[in-house]
Amino acid sequence: MDTFFRFVYEFLLQFFQPIIDVFKAIFNGILKMFNVGDYIKILNFYKDDFSGAEWVFVCLAILLIVLILGGIIFLVYFLIRKYLRFRKTLVEQESLLEEVADLNKEVNNLMKEKQDILAMKVSQLGLKPGEEATEEVGEEEEKVDVADSRFAKLTAIDEEYKNYKIKNYNNSFTLEELVELFRNFAASKLKLYYTTEMIRIFISALASTRLVILQGISGTGKTSLAYAWGKFLKHDSCVASVQPSWRDRTELFGYFNEFTKKFNETEVLKELYLAGYTDDIYTIILDEMNISRVEYYFAEMLSILEMPNKDEWIVELVSSSWKTDPKRIKEGKLKIPPNCWYIGTINNDDSTFMVTDKVYDRAMPIDINDKGQVFEPIDTEAQDINYSYLDKLFQEGIQNNQMSEDTLNKIEEMDNYVIKHFRIAFGNRIVMHMKKFVPIYVACGGDEVSGVDYFLARKVLRKFEQLNISYIRDEIDGYIEFLDKLFGKGKMKECEEYLLRLKKLT
Repeated sequence: MDTFFRFVYEFLLQFFQPIIDVFKAIFNGILKMFNVGDYIKILNFYKDDFSGAEWVFVCLAILLIVLILGGIIFLVYFLIRKYLRFRKTLVEQESLLEEVADLNKEVNNLMKEKQDILAMKVSQLGLKPGEEATEEVGEEEEKVDVADSRFAKLTAIDEEYKNYKIKNYNNSFTLEELVELFRNFAASKLKLYYTTEMIRIFISALASTRLVILQGISGTGKTSLAYAWGKFLKHDSCVASVQPSWRDRTELFGYFNEFTKKFNETEVLKELYLAGYTDDIYTIILDEMNISRVEYYFAEMLSILEMPNKDEWIVELVSSSWKTDPKRIKEGKLKIPPNCWYIGTINNDDSTFMVTDKVYDRAMPIDINDKGQVFEPIDTEAQDINYSYLDKLFQEGIQNNQMSEDTLNKIEEMDNYVIKHFRIAFGNRIVMHMKKFVPIYVACGGDEVSGVDYFLARKVLRKFEQLNISYIRDEIDGYIEFLDKLFGKGKMKECEEYLLRLKKLT
């Protein structure tokens, strides 16, 4: 057995001895590095042989060693201090987690006490906890008190509109007349001046998508246009001022507070709920929408509004239903009304985020970079307009002004050119979007090619900004020549102006 123990000792020593030697060598090396006596011995040995000039270099060598040793000491001190701080933070975090756990226990105890008190109250009525009240009592409680509802604002709307009947305003205007009505109203009542072309584009954008983005330099009337549209329709636009802290959908719709057992309702939610009762038109303004990332707080709405079947426009507000919930919230879900549009305003500067393709592809961007010229308007009053009538005009406009086969073939040629020279393509979503925008643009009094020009400049050529401009600079002139040849000289004015601005950036 002794032989075996000697074998194990020598066998393991063969592995561990080099490790021990390494640590010994490091320790001895550190001791030797800081052994001041050895430095003095070396200096005494050579000092008699140094000349006056050499003493300068000797002093520099000594200073260098002192700095290195001082640096090592400081680094060790810094690492130890950092570790102690990290350890302290870790201990504090663990302490906070323990406090949170204790608070959660206290909350659970309080909730249990609350349930016990409610059970006592129920027993006083002669019922056992969990039993339902008699039918007579239930009938008395059918009417929901606003104070008892977790959706106080929405329940108040139910009460206000309980006897409401949808009104028929007997509208008879055309889309071209609507453009002039709105333009004259904005100028005569609000002193806001827009060109006929701008209003035509705005109405066409509303027909093609529920999300419109107004972009451009500050002070050109982006928010004012959306504000004026609400005033024109006799329903003030609901303004949601986007904040940098917006991270999810709760910023738009609100959230259920587990402590108060109430739903924190936003003005946007209230506007959507109200819109569901009427056949009027409503507008929600997302002011400075890119001050936070749009795809964070508006992602669910982007998906919902893209669904072709409006019956599927449903958002879940709470996970379960209560008897006291508002009438239009079914099983915790609210149907998004189709008579509501979302208009976002954006500024592109250092304080904002870039709007991604996911958002742009589902929206219609409109550039507002020029102030409208003052003109003498016809005095025009605000209008009562049925959503059903406006939607009918949009459907008829799309059907009666379908894009010509010749134009569609030219767009396909342009798509092939862009793929070949710029490696960019636009999908079916954008084509379908264009088939709504351009016919309504024509129905509003515009020209088909001009509508295609504006749409392509804002929806397709915008993608060029993702490319390295210096690499495509030489291709831009050729592309402009191609557009002139395909559509006619100067016909694609918006596209060509955009390309020339892009070229100047290089």
